[in-house]
Amino acid sequence: MATRKNWTRDELLVVLNLYHKLTFGQMHARQPVIISLAEKLGRGANSVALKLVNLASLDPVLKLRGIKGMANASALDLVVWNDFHADLNETVPASEEALRKIFDLDEGSELEVLPNEGVRVRRCPQGPTEAVVTVKQRRGQEYFRDAVVNNFGGRCGVTQLGVRELLVASHILPWGSHANERLNVRNGLCLSRLHDAAFDRGLIAFDDDLRLLLSKRLKQELPQRAIAESFAAYAGEALILPDDAALPDLAFIAEHRKKIFSNT
Repeated sequence: MATRKNWTRDELLVVLNLYHKLTFGQMHARQPVIISLAEKLGRGANSVALKLVNLASLDPVLKLRGIKGMANASALDLVVWNDFHADLNETVPASEEALRKIFDLDEGSELEVLPNEGVRVRRCPQGPTEAVVTVKQRRGQEYFRDAVVNNFGGRCGVTQLGVRELLVASHILPWGSHANERLNVRNGLCLSRLHDAAFDRGLIAFDDDLRLLLSKRLKQELPQRAIAESFAAYAGEALILPDDAALPDLAFIAEHRKKIFSNT
């Protein structure tokens, strides 16, 4: 009989990174991303999938939606879960870097977790306009984008646009002024580039039922076709997320509405 291979702390940090880039319903052994990671870890896909579902039992966000994982999480699972979420600004970049090393990426490459395809590696666009950021910041941003976009099923929460290149992982509470929430998936919305710009500038917001609100400034532009079709057509409609997604934090939504939204 084969000897059971114990999970290490480093492996669990990588699995936790993946955990936040998949929804609960995607945590099964046929999932392409899980298969890819399992091969790199030298484990079976069933083993990785079970570990993800065990970790789900520790997730308070899933419990809010009435979703339970398998109650077989180990003592080490609990310790690593708590350590990971205690300081996302430190643990997330470290886990992202560990994931990149597992897939043997160099600095000129980017890793994307695509639930329907697996793990994709592509060359990064580089040039004189590229923002100068630390490696830690870049890894955090890469993680946040994958986690938020995948949490919304790879589609804009307003329009359901599904072209990944046209989607942005928007921060509800701004990156610059809310350091502790920078990498919190519940501080993210997946929006088209147009709706991200409007949200960032307070031209749109969402109410406590996550329904789209239009600012007075946008309403003044009606019946201009671009405004009518891109914004007014969705006014009053709720954000669309998968049933097993982590919902945006309503306290964050309310703060954005109060401090950034322009409806006067």
